[in-house]
Amino acid sequence: MADDDWDPLRHPGHYFSRIARALTRIGDARLRPLGFATAQLPVLAALKDGEAMSQTELARWAKVEQPSMAQMLARMEREGMIERRADPRDRRASLVSLTAQARDRLPAGRAVLRQGNADMTRGLSSDEIATLVSLLQRVLVNVEGLEAEDSQPAP
Repeated sequence: MADDDWDPLRHPGHYFSRIARALTRIGDARLRPLGFATAQLPVLAALKDGEAMSQTELARWAKVEQPSMAQMLARMEREGMIERRADPRDRRASLVSLTAQARDRLPAGRAVLRQGNADMTRGLSSDEIATLVSLLQRVLVNVEGLEAEDSQPAP
């Protein structure tokens, strides 16, 4: 295909981008009554079993920059979703954990996410969903490899 014939509708990146934006909007609307937002899902998942992690660990786990994680955690703390306590291993750091209120709301949040997944794959068979997940996992491996390559300093 010549460069001047570029048609984004014929490439998966266009659909990944549109789907991600739409799922964020839908997820935020559905999770809002529970006090959650889709951007918080990595933090909620990481801390769901009573775990406590530092802000640095959470940022690394969620693959976001430190300032973004700091802002999100500050917002979650104001909303009563997380609490911080001193890290016994590092007096300069604190450990973040979910509050009882957040842990109590997690089952309802999971139900919202399960329903969202069912809604977005409506009309697909179980085999088609398994194939889609397998293909997406392979694409994710490729994208994460590109990320790693692009983060390397130029020679």
